[in-house]
Amino acid sequence: MTTAIIQARLGSTRLPRKVLKDLNGKPLIFHVINRLKFCKQIDSIVLATTTNPIDDKLVEWCKDNDIPCFRGDESNVLKRYYDAATKFKADIIVRVTADDPFKDPKVIDSVINMLKNESLDFAFNNCPPSFPEGLDTEVFTYDAIKKAFEAKTTDFEKEHVTQYFYHNPEKFNLKNFSYKEDISNIRLTVDTDQDFELAEKIYERLTPKEQMFYLDDIISLFNREPALLNINKGVKRSAMYEK
Repeated sequence: MTTAIIQARLGSTRLPRKVLKDLNGKPLIFHVINRLKFCKQIDSIVLATTTNPIDDKLVEWCKDNDIPCFRGDESNVLKRYYDAATKFKADIIVRVTADDPFKDPKVIDSVINMLKNESLDFAFNNCPPSFPEGLDTEVFTYDAIKKAFEAKTTDFEKEHVTQYFYHNPEKFNLKNFSYKEDISNIRLTVDTDQDFELAEKIYERLTPKEQMFYLDDIISLFNREPALLNINKGVKRSAMYEK
C-alpha cells in the first residue's frame, strides 16, 4: 500500500496555526489533502501530528473531515513517520509537509512510479533541486524508513525524516527525478505572510476555472503576471534551494 503521510502541527513559529488558516474558503490543510486525492498512485492519506495539546484542534478537524490521524513525537519526526507507517501498514510512504498547498499530483505519481519501476529505496525530486520549492516530493519504502529509524541518527536527521537517506547514500538505492528545466528559484511553500499572500493570489486566479490546477498552470500564470513572483522573493529559502 502506498500511503501519503502529512506531517502537520499548529505550533509553527513564523506563521502560527498556518495549516488551519483560511485559503480560498478552506483551511490550508484541506488543499494539501485535496491535491493528494488526485494522485493515481496513492492508496491512502494519513495526517501525522503531535501529542502536544496545541494540536487538538487539528485532530478535531481530521475527525470532522474523515481524515485518518496519527499522533506522535513532536521533535523526533522520523519516529512519528515510522510509527505512523507501521500502524497504517504502509509499504511505500510519500512524505508530505502541510505547508505546501501546491503539490502536483502528476509529479508525485511520477516519483512513485520511478521508485516502483526501478526498485528504489528512496526517490525524490529535490537533490539537486529543479522543481519550485514547495513541490518537493520524497518517496521511500517502509524497509528504508525502518533502517533509518533503527540507525544511530543525529537530532537533525530525526527532525527532518529523510536526511539520513541523503547522508548515507551508500546504504540505499536512491535517485533524483528532475524537471525539464531548473525553476527552483520559484518559491511555492507557505512559511510567512508573504508566502501566504502569493498562495491566495494563485488560488484566486486558478481555482474558479478548474477543480485542479497543476505546475504548468502556475507557470503559465507567472508568465502572464510576472510581478506575482516579487511577493515572496525576499523570503529566506531552505538551504537545499539556496544557490
